[in-house]
Amino acid sequence: MNQINELKNAKGEINREGIKKIIPYQEPFLFMDKVISLSNNKIIAVKELTGKEDFFKGHFVDFPIMPGALTVEGMGQAATLLARNNIQNHQEKDVLAYKLKEVKFMAPIVPPAEVRFELELIAQDERGVILQGKAFVKEIIVAEALLMLAIVNKAEFRAKYTK
Repeated sequence: MNQINELKNAKGEINREGIKKIIPYQEPFLFMDKVISLSNNKIIAVKELTGKEDFFKGHFVDFPIMPGALTVEGMGQAATLLARNNIQNHQEKDVLAYKLKEVKFMAPIVPPAEVRFELELIAQDERGVILQGKAFVKEIIVAEALLMLAIVNKAEFRAKYTK
């Protein structure tokens, strides 16, 4: 199907360098450090927050909290990787945020913390994917969202929006 399984170690995990070979993100905007598990319908990934990340400097001053938008971004990146796992020739596609629904934030993420993103596939076809996402710190759910992602031809999409 694709080369994603070849990036897994003996435990079935994918490290940061492997993640960067699958999704088009890198530091400082990569919000997954490791994929713990990946199947055709579920992904579990983690992000270690030290408190030294740039976004903590201004959100909130003197009381750092991970921005909710970045929590959802972490879910979206994990969702993208899961979607790509089910796409033949995924390198020829771009997977894009299309719609977010039912986004909820239950508790702040205060560093240091390990954020765990868990996403379950609800439906996927050649045009897009629908997933239920949750973010946890320890065993406490801190955020959840229904994510809809579009799957488009990379060359066509980029040509259309290149000036």
